[in-house]
Amino acid sequence: MKQTEQRRFIRYDALHLLDYVTLDENGNTGDYSMGRTIDVSIDGIKLETTSPLKVDTRLLITVGLEDDLVDLEGKTTHTAPHNGRFISGVGFLKISKDGRRIFAKYVEAFRQRKTELENQ
Repeated sequence: MKQTEQRRFIRYDALHLLDYVTLDENGNTGDYSMGRTIDVSIDGIKLETTSPLKVDTRLLITVGLEDDLVDLEGKTTHTAPHNGRFISGVGFLKISKDGRRIFAKYVEAFRQRKTELENQ
């Protein structure tokens, strides 16, 4: 019999998906897309996208953990092509105090699941 997942955080393969919208210099929204989190820290993420992002692009990012959604504002610090996709570093510019608390749980869940997968 297959054992069911009992963890309170979402699965790793769902955990690393997010959506984002670009912002211009006036704060107007632009392109909307989805991406995949490659790595996370409390101050930023490494993001994989299907379309290139320019350095210094401002992004509104939404990540989910359990029943919580966190909206973050960040800016790309670097970007490079990788295996037909693009990897960008994003440093956070704005996150609410409550959002930071929730995102810290997201970081912990991401790291814990990544470690579990590496140890299999």
